[in-house]
Amino acid sequence: MTDAEKLAALKAMVGGSDTEEVLSAYLTLAGRKIIAKAYPYKPDETVVPAQYDYLQVEIAAYMLNKRGAEGQTSHTENGITRQYENADVPASMLKAITPYCGVIS
Repeated sequence: MTDAEKLAALKAMVGGSDTEEVLSAYLTLAGRKIIAKAYPYKPDETVVPAQYDYLQVEIAAYMLNKRGAEGQTSHTENGITRQYENADVPASMLKAITPYCGVIS
């Protein structure tokens, strides 16, 4: 999936109110979170593995939709209750990532 395809998918998921610059920034942040989980001992890695392309878009959409309520642990208003797993990307989204490991030589 190309960066343009990821951007188009993210636009479709969250609507068209944000600029491409904002959407790209969230895709980059989501990609960094995936890389940090997939390559915990390779801090110089910069490419999101292809198998996590859709997850990158999903995480970016999650972060975009959560704006304005960062870190919320509970919120109830007019019968609507919001509660977040944690202040960051939920562990349930990141559990699909298999960390890369290698052999010490």
